[in-house]
Amino acid sequence: MTIALIVHGGAGNISPERMAGAKEGCKEAARVGWDVLQAGGSALDAVEAAVRALEDNPQFNAGRGACLNKDGKIELDAGIMDGYTLNVGSVAGVEFIQNPITLARRVLESEHTFLIGAGAQFFAREQDIPPCRYEDLLTDFQYNAWKNHTHSSLTYEAKTDTYQEKPQKHGTVGAVAIDSTGKLAAATSTGGIMNKYPGRVGDSPLVGCGFYADEYAAISCTGYGEDFTRLTIAQRAAAYVAHGLDAQQAGQAAIDFLSQHAEGDGGLIIVDHHGNVSKARNSSHIAHAYMHEQLAEPYADVL
Repeated sequence: MTIALIVHGGAGNISPERMAGAKEGCKEAARVGWDVLQAGGSALDAVEAAVRALEDNPQFNAGRGACLNKDGKIELDAGIMDGYTLNVGSVAGVEFIQNPITLARRVLESEHTFLIGAGAQFFAREQDIPPCRYEDLLTDFQYNAWKNHTHSSLTYEAKTDTYQEKPQKHGTVGAVAIDSTGKLAAATSTGGIMNKYPGRVGDSPLVGCGFYADEYAAISCTGYGEDFTRLTIAQRAAAYVAHGLDAQQAGQAAIDFLSQHAEGDGGLIIVDHHGNVSKARNSSHIAHAYMHEQLAEPYADVL
């Protein structure tokens, strides 16, 4: 059985001065995940390791380098899924945790599926996952972006349950993989959207929306989370594979559905049960890298 992995570092309008860092960061994360697969590790281990590498890289809006909410706090979301068992673990609104994807993995291995806020923090302590300082997560780039952001650009309208203006920053990270036994896994992690309303949760930790894995495919999404949530883009892409499409066709079909039914933009990465990897987007760019047995080293780009 072939092994393969693809990672992403977010979709949206990635500025030219940040493209090189995004490309290199994705390449390194793909290398980390690939090393796990090559050593005989599981797809679940590989996607966790790859996403941890992305969370540790201040280039990306996840873990260290995550964006700030309206109150200047850093709230993190993550989700991970085993496509063989369909077990899933998610966390949302967690603070002072540099690698929320590992906390989500611990949730997957517990009797729970989703923990939020203070409960997730308590669970982290039970699991001996050490807290980090706020300063360990904060970067000058994100602080300055928050400080200079017009707070009125993200106000909530209760009557319509929509945001008046959709933010342009899509910095979610993710990874999907197939291992030597043919098992698939997906993982996604994010700091959310810049200047977000406190407690806001997008698609990233929501199974079927921001990530999904089953016996046919594994998907990780990035983009305007409210639309990915309403349209369950990740599970939709997997269903397309189950009905006969390959990874490239299924990913594009899911993004086409997004474009047809919502105004939000973004992208996804996907690996199918044959080991085909692909990405799709309707945004300006998506940072990504992939590796399979026909390559000597991970291929990375921002397209």
